[in-house]
Amino acid sequence: MQTTIEIRTDDLTSTATRRLVEFHLAGMHDTSPPESVHALGVAALRHPSVSVWSAWIHGELAGIGALKALDAQRGEIKSMRVDDRFRGYGVGRALLRHIVDQARSRGMSSLWLETGTTEDFVPAQRLYESEGFAYCGPFADYAPDPFSVFMTHAL
Repeated sequence: MQTTIEIRTDDLTSTATRRLVEFHLAGMHDTSPPESVHALGVAALRHPSVSVWSAWIHGELAGIGALKALDAQRGEIKSMRVDDRFRGYGVGRALLRHIVDQARSRGMSSLWLETGTTEDFVPAQRLYESEGFAYCGPFADYAPDPFSVFMTHAL
């Protein structure tokens, strides 16, 4: 039986979404030193350059993901997080594909991302690799960091 994942534009006003963002941010601080945490909190996700989507299964929040416009041609994937209860349902892949589609529809020619290097981040790295992302050096305002890997994908 296939699970239906509904992806919605999210305005970050729901308690469920705000809690998942806070949980995500806390998790990043648990696995990385403060200077290596690049996840965005609710206030930063509300910036006009950022669009946020949430994934829902049977009326429950299953995950979030965001697209930050770096400029007219490049976007950065931010705040990808799947609620632990919904891991293995394809939520991360559905959100990633939605963000890629949105970036294409906005005329962007490439997507970029930063993710962690610890074992906790290996599933995310594999997901990005399987969707065509390749490892690269730091981009935008990032600097080399032993707790970060960087990836890009031409659209």
